[in-house]
Amino acid sequence: MFFRTQARRLGGIAIAAAIVSGTMASAEAAPHVAVQPWGSTPDGQNVQLVTMTNDHGVVVRFITYGGIIQSVETPDRSGHVQDIVLGFGDLKGYTVDSAKGGLFFGAMIGRYANRLAGGNFTVDGKSYHVAVTAPPNALHGGKQGFDKKVWKLSGVRSGAHDATATLTLVSPDGDQGFPGTLTTRVTYALNDNDALSLHYHATTDAPTVLNLTNHSYWNLNGEGSGSIAEEILQINADHYTPTDSTSIPTGEIAPVAGTPLDFTKPTMINDRLRSNFPQMMYARGYDQNWVLNGPSGGKPRPAAHIYDPRSGRSMDISTSQPGLQVYTANSLDGGYAGISGRAYRQTDAIAFEAEHYPDSPNHPAFPTTELRPGQSFDYTTVFAFSNR
Repeated sequence: MFFRTQARRLGGIAIAAAIVSGTMASAEAAPHVAVQPWGSTPDGQNVQLVTMTNDHGVVVRFITYGGIIQSVETPDRSGHVQDIVLGFGDLKGYTVDSAKGGLFFGAMIGRYANRLAGGNFTVDGKSYHVAVTAPPNALHGGKQGFDKKVWKLSGVRSGAHDATATLTLVSPDGDQGFPGTLTTRVTYALNDNDALSLHYHATTDAPTVLNLTNHSYWNLNGEGSGSIAEEILQINADHYTPTDSTSIPTGEIAPVAGTPLDFTKPTMINDRLRSNFPQMMYARGYDQNWVLNGPSGGKPRPAAHIYDPRSGRSMDISTSQPGLQVYTANSLDGGYAGISGRAYRQTDAIAFEAEHYPDSPNHPAFPTTELRPGQSFDYTTVFAFSNR
């Protein structure tokens, strides 16, 4: 496998990815799911907190507001359990963030994740416009995207080998400028192999465009512990999509070889984080779309592996999506304090947004994001946790 081969080159640092099958799993684990109230939004909508646990100390919590992953607890190499995603201890932390314009902590992103140039796109020759939220472009679905909606909890299940919970959202025709009534389901599942999967499924009653992802900020050394710059990253991608200075793709599919974006071998994030490579200067760090190797649309294939030498925690990301936007939290400016009470600053986390390419509707050569009646948007992303 890709990661197993590359891991040998790190010698004593065993960060092999086939960790999906070499996690902390045992047959005795019995995942469980529970639901409780978690306050209400400023306009009076009730929000619920869903907690999924297994017998290895892995705990995943998400809320029905924005489908937000609020916390993920996993043990380090010594068995110490700690939260490894950035987030807040109450609903106000997320609704206040939203009121400020948002940094999308842990949220489900839609209808269109990433950017649309000028907020414009066409479907069947008809032009549509989404509000500009990251001038001069639209970002993550407009002013009231899926991250700011209260989703319906439509089912929970505690099984012998996994715990699952499904959120459903109906987005009406014209919502944020997008055509068609869209029905979206996201099923969260935690299994006894210590893997969290997100299964996205959506249908429409009229031609539209769609790009869904999750925007969790990960820090394998623990939420509030400082920079992720010392973590070791590997990305299963030989190419990426270069952008202009506004983060809109040029349309080129370029090789990562010879650039700071080459993570085909395990590499410390800090090694090239301050490169003067133009793509890095535009983004003030890493915030690019990698073109994942292998076919998309089928079973999830390896996308990335990240290892924290301090805690011993590892995470493998696999997905059936065609691209992976990797973001080193370049916009965190110390204006947010999380569950730990510590301020979040630049590089305090890394996001892995498995998705289609940015601005795809305006680049016919990119994998299509059009969705039509009778078709299904059907993709899965898996985050598998381990330690050593």
